[in-house]
Amino acid sequence: MVLILLGPPGVGKGTQAVRLADELGGAHISTGDLLRAARRDGTELGARAQKYMDAGELVPDQLILDLVREHLAGIDPGAHVLFDGFPRTTAQATGLGDVLERSGRRVDRVVLFEAPDETIVKRLSGRRSCPECGAVYNTFSSPSRVEGTCDRCGGSLVQRPDDAPATVRRRLEVYRDQTEPLVSFYESAGAPFERIRADRSVEEVYADFRGVAEVAG
Repeated sequence: MVLILLGPPGVGKGTQAVRLADELGGAHISTGDLLRAARRDGTELGARAQKYMDAGELVPDQLILDLVREHLAGIDPGAHVLFDGFPRTTAQATGLGDVLERSGRRVDRVVLFEAPDETIVKRLSGRRSCPECGAVYNTFSSPSRVEGTCDRCGGSLVQRPDDAPATVRRRLEVYRDQTEPLVSFYESAGAPFERIRADRSVEEVYADFRGVAEVAG
């Protein structure tokens, strides 16, 4: 089963993806995590990506797709795969379709998580992340067991500068301009499509999400 999770930043799709992947024993793929791992491991793709990031430029779509292709090659062909926040553009979606086809996979379902802007602004202002392993927590809804410390690796949690309210609103504008067209892309492509209200408790959202996965799988 291959699921693609879409939605604006801060809507909670990462939290849901990690939980479902853990429950199913599947692979959670976030391009942010892939980039961090490639840089940490000193891979050739990681070095190429670092040059763009050091220059303050976006990592090109093809390089992101190469990272995804490389990562998929190390995953059991029968394992469930959850793409978290990727693809971000229709060009990436087209490229991902080619990558999946070459690996004998296809998109089984696209899940769009939706929430009002004010809910997202509040969530992101409480978000804390771990620079070491990429784990994400929220002081309002899903805090770490020890304040300021990552449950997964023990790293120190930080608040990202782009989680300031004004910056969040700008990120939401960018999301609508660049990523929302993916909804039309996948609907017109005939991919099974589900919408989930994400302005509820984590448990309520997960119940719906788990049900969607059961149907897709």
